[in-house]
Amino acid sequence: MNTSTLQGRSGAFTDLRANLLAGLTTSFALVPECIAFALVAQLNPLMGLYGAFIICTMTALLGGRPGMISGAAGSMAVVIVALVVQHGAQYFLLTVVLGGIIMVLFGLLRLGKLIRMVPHPVMLGFVNGLAIIIAMAQLEHFRAGTHGAGGIGAPWLQGTPLLVMAGLVALTMAIVYVLPRFTRAVPPALAAILGVGVLTQLLHLPTRTLGDMAHIAGGLPVFHMPTAPLNLETLRIVLPYATLMAMVGLLETLLTFNLTDEITETRGQPNRECMALGAANIVSGLFGGMGGCAMIGQTMINLSSGGRTRLSGVTSGVMMLLFILFLSPLIERIPLAALVGVMFVVAQQTFAWGSLRVLGKIPRNDAIVIVAVTIITVFTDLATAVLCGIVIAALNFAWQHAGDIRADIGTGPDEEGRESKTYTPHGTLFFASTTHFQELFDSARDPVHVLLDCRYLRVADHSGISALENLFERYAKAGKQLQAVNLSPRCRKLLQRAGVALMLKDA
Repeated sequence: MNTSTLQGRSGAFTDLRANLLAGLTTSFALVPECIAFALVAQLNPLMGLYGAFIICTMTALLGGRPGMISGAAGSMAVVIVALVVQHGAQYFLLTVVLGGIIMVLFGLLRLGKLIRMVPHPVMLGFVNGLAIIIAMAQLEHFRAGTHGAGGIGAPWLQGTPLLVMAGLVALTMAIVYVLPRFTRAVPPALAAILGVGVLTQLLHLPTRTLGDMAHIAGGLPVFHMPTAPLNLETLRIVLPYATLMAMVGLLETLLTFNLTDEITETRGQPNRECMALGAANIVSGLFGGMGGCAMIGQTMINLSSGGRTRLSGVTSGVMMLLFILFLSPLIERIPLAALVGVMFVVAQQTFAWGSLRVLGKIPRNDAIVIVAVTIITVFTDLATAVLCGIVIAALNFAWQHAGDIRADIGTGPDEEGRESKTYTPHGTLFFASTTHFQELFDSARDPVHVLLDCRYLRVADHSGISALENLFERYAKAGKQLQAVNLSPRCRKLLQRAGVALMLKDA
């Protein structure tokens, strides 16, 4: 056996171990998040765990972005609280199935590529906002109580419990930061979680554990058709929630998809990811699980732990099922402080600190977009923040290009020796630039014969077509002749399709 073969096998074993350990590490971080999100949605915590198992496993196997982790996500849990309260869990499960169908249709229509239209400043605001949300969510674990994350409104920890919690969190973070300087054989997050867990058991430290959030023991998920009546009234109730869940889930997934592409320096398949996510949500709803999407915090843990292939995602998903079936007594002993410390590190690593350094160097409008998307993400929700960011960026783009349109003006006799004036506009004629375009022409003072040289003009939309038509009408009413020359084939076809008749000298 030659050296290259041995090196190849060694490298394959290293990759296999790295992805298995990354998946195991990520599964520990999935458990408290899924339980917390289920409690936020006022559902049985097992529904969150079942959803994480199904969605994480299916998207890892079928999706278009290896290395990305999906599960029962808080962004989707928040939007269905009112539905669960008013109509119950069966309507919710039907909503998950319908939302999954919408996701599949989104992928089949190949709309995943629309994510390319999200500007980079919006992406920076997205990751910064989510990093802040991840960090703020961990603060709830510093509240007293035995359910959820302590419960919103529960008193904060004080005295010895607070010192123990803070000390274990700091120790976890220290292990995550320091361990890579000595060895990378084990993911630092995994070593920190297991190390702090063993320490608390040996020293019998009084600190809250996963078991204080919820008991996660259960059986296999069972196929169960939602019992909500299948009629138009039910559709009227669940369709708005399903659409909102699908849009929020797709948006967060595709943004995380882009971020994973950047980190791994590879290209995934967004439409395939959308279809896989939709199929996973359909199956989750039919087996009593929550809906879900990509989870940026867990994805960052997986990537930083060495997870790059489908194996890491499958490992995370399968481990969730093993936790439920066999390992709940052990998993419930994991101190929350260890998981909080890991998530604080994730928040720190997710935040785009470089964006703070460049705020004063990039165009002011881009800086405004970064800050606005970050703030809106923290105080409202991801979908609203990203849409606002895209609108701000689009308006800024339109405003800048509207002022770029100009025209070179020349006078002199034409080919027939008549006094003539030639306008040569430069730029894009669209809805925001039409007013400035019209102001370039002086139909009242121009000679009888005027040429419009369109070689540098691009007509982009119906507003641009209408502006050209109005310009010809202005000169016609003034008793003057305006002729268009050098119109590009694309612009000529666009005008002909719109039924606009212009006087074309080279027609």
